[in-house]
Amino acid sequence: MRHVSVLLRITALSLLLYVGLFFTGPSLASAAPYFEDGFLGLSQQELHEKLGMPQAVRDRKSALRVFTYYPFADWSKYFSKLVSPENGEDVYTFNREGIEVRYSFSYAVDPNDQRENRPLTVRLVDIEFSPAVPIGRLPSLIPEFHPSTDSTSPTFRSNIWVLLFKGPPSSDARFIVREHGKEQLDWTLCYQLFSMQGLSDRLTTEALIDRMEISTQSPQLVTLRQRHTHERTPNPYSYQFDKQSAPPKPSSKSIPVPKYEE
Repeated sequence: MRHVSVLLRITALSLLLYVGLFFTGPSLASAAPYFEDGFLGLSQQELHEKLGMPQAVRDRKSALRVFTYYPFADWSKYFSKLVSPENGEDVYTFNREGIEVRYSFSYAVDPNDQRENRPLTVRLVDIEFSPAVPIGRLPSLIPEFHPSTDSTSPTFRSNIWVLLFKGPPSSDARFIVREHGKEQLDWTLCYQLFSMQGLSDRLTTEALIDRMEISTQSPQLVTLRQRHTHERTPNPYSYQFDKQSAPPKPSSKSIPVPKYEE
């Protein structure tokens, strides 16, 4: 009987462990990227496993793009304890084709998670170029950047940026979105290209880009709420883009000739 009792306890314990793993599995399972870029949705640990440890960590000091950079070791041991850990952005710098390419990763946390070491999830990738590069060179400099070549792919612009959407939406991506009412919208992989010099009225593949953001945005939000600030534009990576006709020259008005009485 004693052996039977021990066997029953072991069986019950195994069942409890199995049930516990069944219900807690999703939270313990490794994160997976939401989109084809391979970054958005990764945990910080997975990002470090993919790219190695960052060369630096930066902390935004104001609403503007003003940062303080720290060695990773100093941030981990001291500065991360003075502010929320998610305020730090992991920084990686590469030299590609003579261009300095700097990646900075921003993180999101679960606001309902009150643990001291709550997990960090990549929510935005900020990529800077020094010097600025033409739009046409970006895919060769950023291996994770595969813009759509479809001329109907949603593309918008302002006087300083181009917004490119690609692929199907992801319901999981709502986790890294801060927009109010995000549950009612679809969120899609988005590339936003910034030009500090400004973009000409007619977009070309030679337009200089200083910075790119990889994030998730909603085409619905753009077309319904932001139509006054987001202008539709041809996709600069479509096969038809280079074949578009040159802008028509403004017609010159003839000078009227006065008529005189004979």
